[in-house]
Amino acid sequence: MASVAFHTLGCKVNHYETEAIWQLFKEAGYERKEYESSSDVYVINTCTVTNTGDKKSRQVIRRAIRQNPDAVICVTGCYAQTSPAEIMAIPGVDIVVGTQDRVKMLDYIDQFREERQPINGVSNIMKARTYEELDVPAFTDRTRASLKIQEGCNNFCTFCIIPWARGLMRSRDPQEVIRQAQQLVDAGYKEIVLTGIHTGGYGEDMKDYNFAALLRDLDEQVKGLKRIRISSIEASQITDEVIEVLDKSDKIVRHLHIPIQSASNTVLKRMRRKYTMEFFAERLVRLKKALPGLAVTSDVIVGFPGETEEEFMETYNFIKEHQFSELHVFPYSKRTGTPAARMEDQVDEEVKNERVHRLIELSDQLAKEYASTFEGEVLEVIPEEEFKDAPGSGLYAGYTDNYLKVVFKASEEMVGQIVRVKIEKAGYPFSEGQFVRVMDEGSESIRLSS
Repeated sequence: MASVAFHTLGCKVNHYETEAIWQLFKEAGYERKEYESSSDVYVINTCTVTNTGDKKSRQVIRRAIRQNPDAVICVTGCYAQTSPAEIMAIPGVDIVVGTQDRVKMLDYIDQFREERQPINGVSNIMKARTYEELDVPAFTDRTRASLKIQEGCNNFCTFCIIPWARGLMRSRDPQEVIRQAQQLVDAGYKEIVLTGIHTGGYGEDMKDYNFAALLRDLDEQVKGLKRIRISSIEASQITDEVIEVLDKSDKIVRHLHIPIQSASNTVLKRMRRKYTMEFFAERLVRLKKALPGLAVTSDVIVGFPGETEEEFMETYNFIKEHQFSELHVFPYSKRTGTPAARMEDQVDEEVKNERVHRLIELSDQLAKEYASTFEGEVLEVIPEEEFKDAPGSGLYAGYTDNYLKVVFKASEEMVGQIVRVKIEKAGYPFSEGQFVRVMDEGSESIRLSS
């Protein structure tokens, strides 16, 4: 039996696609091995969002070649799409496929075994106009299933290479999305995370159908689905219609990840982002009214070219005032090939790091404040795994609908179920809870043997 091993770098979409590629290999009779072991085929799914992403991808490729010099080495993903020649130049790389035509990978492997000639299967992503269907009926992770609904992005922010790696916006057929959601629920998943490169842009390339309609259809048509989570949505995509759907749905969770990047209008303009702070603020107020207790998490780039202390403070104060519940803070890093990398006024590394620390401190404080508002409340949690910091203690960690990480005493059979947990001690990075009861129909018999 032939074996295959995978290594995934980068974002959730890449992880989703690795699972989809694994399905293709599984159907062809391959067994899956750990990346650290010797395998007949290695598939490296690469990332190119930063220059470091490229470098890490090259290191991982070389590791596979050292592991088994006779193996077939396939490289796919974003770095493969943007720089196929750089990857083909690494001695030992056999097949390069970009961010489309992944279904051809198995044929390429057969071809390579016959001809022993390296294959470059990367085509022009900017010409891709249809969504590439890749099915994932189940995941290695048992608790949360990702469902990819769209591909590509039309925004061309000045710091970002992704449109060049993923192409332009294309949406998945709604019937396919619903069919796969049902398949995942039937496989036992309670929560589905809608994901993509520009998730909330779903439907922008369709007539008479949009993201709000998809949310409505998922809510109404998927039997047995308990939670719908949106992996990320841009402020400009939060239309009145989306807010109305969020308001009415009891499945869409009280947590939205809305990347802000900066809260200074002058910086946003240089970033070529599509909103002003006034608009962003107005959307946040509307959302929190529709979803009381809403957690808003966000991404922030600190030290974008030309960012002054005043501009940074605009971001700091905005985030504080609107009480975001957690931030992912990134110091700006130059991505070769983007307009921002060529801008004058690059900010000094020390200044960047100092600002990053200030924002992370604010984020920690806001996260604690947000969690504390739920102390004493009973929330629904899906236990994911044993709590890593205390193995063998019977403690499990999972997330509430509003994305609080809660640690509490549970049992193995509760993993992936929805359980009610009382928040006894709110905190960050996690809160401590007390198990109350299992929510699921038909599994009421699960009780905690104390």
